[in-house]
Amino acid sequence: MEEYAAAYNKNSTGPQAQVLCDYQRNHFQLMRTGWRGQDYRFGVVFHFDIRDGKIWVQENRTDILIAEELVERGVPKSDIVLGLQPPADRARTGYATA
Repeated sequence: MEEYAAAYNKNSTGPQAQVLCDYQRNHFQLMRTGWRGQDYRFGVVFHFDIRDGKIWVQENRTDILIAEELVERGVPKSDIVLGLQPPADRARTGYATA
């Protein structure tokens, strides 16, 4: 997420990206916050949780296939849960169901 934040901030004159990490509770977010013209922007870009040793992708507001990127970085599909998918659909994703 630090890489994404740095790349976004390098190319942005408006809202800035920031990484929020709660290591005690295993919650991790990439946020954008700030002004673009007269509009205030605030929102989650990515949100991950770690539960029972698995990475739960809870939010992805980009066109980046972040679960695929995690696999490319060495995380087994069996350790990734697409929490943003309905539980009934997770078995068809090729990733962990929970």
